[in-house]
Amino acid sequence: MSNIDKQALREVAEKATKGEWWSDVVDTDGEYGEGEDRVSGYHSYAVYVGHESLLDMINSTAACIHTEWDHDYHMAWDETAKRNAEFIAAANPDTVLALLDELEHYKSREERVTKLVLDNSASWDALYKKLEAAEKHIAELEAREVNLSKLSVGEVMHMSGFSRDYAEGWCAGNDNAIHEIRAAGIKVKGE
Repeated sequence: MSNIDKQALREVAEKATKGEWWSDVVDTDGEYGEGEDRVSGYHSYAVYVGHESLLDMINSTAACIHTEWDHDYHMAWDETAKRNAEFIAAANPDTVLALLDELEHYKSREERVTKLVLDNSASWDALYKKLEAAEKHIAELEAREVNLSKLSVGEVMHMSGFSRDYAEGWCAGNDNAIHEIRAAGIKVKGE
């Protein structure tokens, strides 16, 4: 509806006759037309608001598609007039106003969502940068190697000057630390 002046459409719909719109066919006994086009007992298609006729479309050459009778003895333009009357009744002011209200609702909703996205785009950018930095830091931590030397009990006793029991405990603790570090996915150098 971008090419339609919605405000102008709203104004004419608000000024139009209020009430329930409906269409009907009126059979007449009179004659209409001239010469070979003269028709007796023709149909008139009308649009009503309440019980008052709003629009009466009498068969006319302007609506005439051709002048042959169909199997129900109606002129071809009877169906055209009927379809037009039904459309006019369906496209009544209440329907037009409801469509415009719905359009305005969704337009307003779209504007609110767009504003929300734009308002939060800066914070999303900042969060995305923090996420990238955290992922990079995790990758760096996972790539680094821990340098733990695997020493013998004798080397520990010699370096520390402590007893054999102490050196064996230290070596067992060191082995356990290496095992846990590897289990965490960290590489161990010095083996």
